[in-house]
Amino acid sequence: MRENLGVHETLELHELVTFKSLCLTKAAVMQGLVTDENLKTIMQQNADMHTRHIQQLQNHLS
Repeated sequence: MRENLGVHETLELHELVTFKSLCLTKAAVMQGLVTDENLKTIMQQNADMHTRHIQQLQNHLS
């Protein structure tokens, strides 16, 4: 799904991928520290969402 992106658009997509990767890392680490099962479920859903977003953004870059 290669699009004709400008340099600034490509850089912004890279920034978004980096930010989402950081969010995913934080969610995964924090999930290991949580004892409440409901909160763990929410955090897992959050991590899954970030993973989907990263994949979608990477599709635009490749």
